[in-house]
Amino acid sequence: MAAGFDDSDFVERDFPTSAPATPRPSSRSELDAKVTDAQQKLAELRRAQEELERERTAVEESRRRFTEYQTGREELLHEFTRGLGLIEESELTARRDAEQMAKSIAGLRDALEKVQALQDSRWSQENWKVELTRALTTLENARMEWNAARLKWPVLTAATTTAPGAASSSQNQSNTILQSDIGFWKLCRYGLAFTWPLVLLALLIFLTLLLRR
Repeated sequence: MAAGFDDSDFVERDFPTSAPATPRPSSRSELDAKVTDAQQKLAELRRAQEELERERTAVEESRRRFTEYQTGREELLHEFTRGLGLIEESELTARRDAEQMAKSIAGLRDALEKVQALQDSRWSQENWKVELTRALTTLENARMEWNAARLKWPVLTAATTTAPGAASSSQNQSNTILQSDIGFWKLCRYGLAFTWPLVLLALLIFLTLLLRR
């Protein structure tokens, strides 16, 4: 018995029998909506870019300020540390100089008082040799104190620097004052006191020569 076929048996099932429908073109309103949406997205992107630029500028400014802070801090720490060290050293030197100066002032005042206390008019004929020795010792000690102070403090050397003529005139004036204060006869006695050993020795030699003759 022959199998019966119908028309549907010869139709290809894998392929559609009719062509697919083409998409319908969009309307103007839809296109305008798409353009508007794209413009909004572009504006949002621009705002986001501007915001990122502002953030980048803020970060760079913060980094610059932080670098300035670090540099300024290190510089000031160095300057303050160095400056304080120099000032403290200067203060210590000035304090030592002040202490030494105070000692020099005390020494000079003491020497001045001792020199001012010398009164040759009060020397008696019995003790004037002893008093003279003491006075010379006092003057020598005072001169040593003065020379030591001049070595320590150059201002004293500058203050006492004078011309040779002025120094000679001052010496002559001092000698005149000394002679007027002591007196002529007292100077004669002092001279005799200094030269009597020589006079005695000359007398002994003279007597010895006479005896030999």
